[in-house]
Amino acid sequence: MSEQDRRASGRRAPGELESEVLAALWSAGEPVGAGTVREQVAGRPAYTTVLTILSRLYDKGLVTRERAGRGYLYSPVRDEAGHAAAGMRDLLEHGGDRAAVLARFVSELPAEDEKLLEQLLRGHPED
Repeated sequence: MSEQDRRASGRRAPGELESEVLAALWSAGEPVGAGTVREQVAGRPAYTTVLTILSRLYDKGLVTRERAGRGYLYSPVRDEAGHAAAGMRDLLEHGGDRAAVLARFVSELPAEDEKLLEQLLRGHPED
């Protein structure tokens, strides 16, 4: 199914709902229940769908949960930047030749990002 077909049918791309649920948790800034998460997700998926996604994220170690009455309150394990960095590390670890992957990554960065990366590697962010 093409992206255009998915949009027309109202279906999300693989992983998109998980990303939206994580974004809702990041924006909440505190532990929240599935109902609160559901209110923040586009298209208002079924409550049980949100519970399923939260359970999967918990099983993957991406969120924590604490008992609150009969349900749970959920929190992301990492902030958004930490989550993105973990994904980048995972891709690097499984991308074959590390030097080639890093070289290609750096060569395709915009000049501003390349300068920022250089500053970060020298221990001087945002000089």
